[in-house]
Amino acid sequence: MFAGVVLLGPRQIGKTTLARELADGWAAGATYLDLERPADRRRLTDADAYLRAQAPHLVVLDEVHRMPELFAILRGVIDDNRRAGFTAGQFLLLGSASLDLVKNADESLAGRVSHMQLTGVTPDEAAAVGADASRLWLRGGYPDSLLAGSDAASALWREDLIISYLERDVPLFAPRIATETLRRLWTMIAHSSGGLFNASRLAANLGIASPTVTRYVDLLVDLGLLRRLEPWFANLTTRLTKSPKVYLRDTGLLHALLEIGTVHELMGHPAVGGSFESLAVESLISAAPRHWHPYFYRTSNGDEIDLVFEWAARPQVAVEVKLSTDPAVSAGFHRSCDSLGIGHRYIVHPDAKTAPYDIHGVTAIGLTDIVRVLRQADPTPSARLEGLEPPTF
Repeated sequence: MFAGVVLLGPRQIGKTTLARELADGWAAGATYLDLERPADRRRLTDADAYLRAQAPHLVVLDEVHRMPELFAILRGVIDDNRRAGFTAGQFLLLGSASLDLVKNADESLAGRVSHMQLTGVTPDEAAAVGADASRLWLRGGYPDSLLAGSDAASALWREDLIISYLERDVPLFAPRIATETLRRLWTMIAHSSGGLFNASRLAANLGIASPTVTRYVDLLVDLGLLRRLEPWFANLTTRLTKSPKVYLRDTGLLHALLEIGTVHELMGHPAVGGSFESLAVESLISAAPRHWHPYFYRTSNGDEIDLVFEWAARPQVAVEVKLSTDPAVSAGFHRSCDSLGIGHRYIVHPDAKTAPYDIHGVTAIGLTDIVRVLRQADPTPSARLEGLEPPTF
């Protein structure tokens, strides 16, 4: 259906490895170009002629955001290839930042490419390669960090990645941003990951203006480093929170920013609850079907649902995250679910050997188990919900 795919994800998350494996097995042959390499950029001196000559090969353009002038050229090449009968499998575009950062990129390619997000390793994927949940939580989902030979080696790798972002990617997209101020902001958000976004408070602590804080957060969201979770709004008489929540998407980077090097240090740190919620929220959103839209819900009196999945124009699934293997369900969670008419209710806790069980109409389930449940769910918006029932363990 689409002439190409845009594969987005943070730097070092595994996009290039995946693309090279796909290109190596592509039946019609493939051409791989890394736009960070001067030699490959020179091959695109006459990009229009070069790209047209590649058909019917798949063309992989890595770090495509580094040559934004290509997007207008790609539009014409894709359209002409379509008229010649070469409709699908023309281009695979890899980017370490949202194309919203690249002027006119989405407009040029609208209707021509499909967008996909590559996220970090999730709990079920980690379990499949023998990495336990605590290692994933501490080190995060970047493959090189997760599979490092020791916690110290993993921490060093993550610190280098943070420096790389601040010294390479940030100046590329926002050359006027003060990188030291950005790191301080990033660290402040790590301390309160999962909290409500308050630009004024952050600005006061940093000594900068509130619009500047918002602009910095927008950049980190576009780079795939932060997740801004919007609140669910409904026509209810209850007053609802309107500020978004902000999470660090990778707990490994969260712990690197907070200088947490071991699981023992993590369990004694004030940020441990927000860290586990960050891991759970990101893992569930990554595993959920594409048409499920994530939100949180919070009223002015403090009743809250940590994660709400909506599809078919109504909230369908509610999740509360608790850092306890013997979790309790709050009355506010029940009131919120009743107000929204949500029947499928989960309380997610760290992995344990116990099977899912019921707590007053709420299914208590380990993080890895619910990730597997969501992967089995029917992705269509009109789907029945039987796929959400916990599997037999």
